Amino acid sequence: MRTQITDAVKHLLIINVIMYIGMMSIGNQGEPLMTWFALHFPKNELFQPWQFLTHMFMHSNQSIAHLLFNMFALWMFGTAVEQVFGWKKFLTFYLLSGFGAAIIQIAFSYYQFNTGFVALIESGLSEDTILSLLSNGQYDKNWSNILGSIEETRTFASSYITPMIGASGAIMGILVAFGMLFPESKLMLIFLPIPIKAKYFIPAIIALDLFSGLTGQAIFSPSNTAFMAHVGGAFTGFLLMYFWKKNERDKYRWN
Repeated sequence: MRTQITDAVKHLLIINVIMYIGMMSIGNQGEPLMTWFALHFPKNELFQPWQFLTHMFMHSNQSIAHLLFNMFALWMFGTAVEQVFGWKKFLTFYLLSGFGAAIIQIAFSYYQFNTGFVALIESGLSEDTILSLLSNGQYDKNWSNILGSIEETRTFASSYITPMIGASGAIMGILVAFGMLFPESKLMLIFLPIPIKAKYFIPAIIALDLFSGLTGQAIFSPSNTAFMAHVGGAFTGFLLMYFWKKNERDKYRWN
């Protein structure tokens, strides 16, 4: 397997770095770019359809580690996958995995939001009052008396207020493709230097993301990570690999 960086991976890296520089350079900590290009909750007035695409190229300006980790993973796993797929199929796979990640995360956020929203409405609060506060990035701590706890209230408000950014969902799809193409390859975590075969390592990472997404308990990632986006990207990547393997005479590559 060649280690030289491939075309699609190279251009994705460049786009992500340019967007990060823009985030650091424009406006109040990149606020205009966050407003336009981060993926907002569909009920939020800042939501636009193109954000399903553009959010994949945005990374947190609070820590460069978010960008560096994702770009390292894109280079490490994406180069190997693109060598098998060819650049057209790789880019299609990457974007579809990102879309799948966004859809799953939005669906999960909608469930979290709707559960709390219905409870607040049934308690006698008006829809306009609730949405007015949320649209200003705020919530009423007294809502915890209705929703059960301040943590539940924060989760409810965050599903509306906090936009989604990052390439992690698309990269999780690439990680699944790598695992299915190279199942015997050995991988390891930086803080757990024990080599584990990809066919075991990658499902374990996905399982941890699913656990964190359902329970809210972060293990290796920051607590504000969109865990269900990771799961959605991985699931979409698996479906694409399964479909292509089953239906194409040439299982993987597009010429």
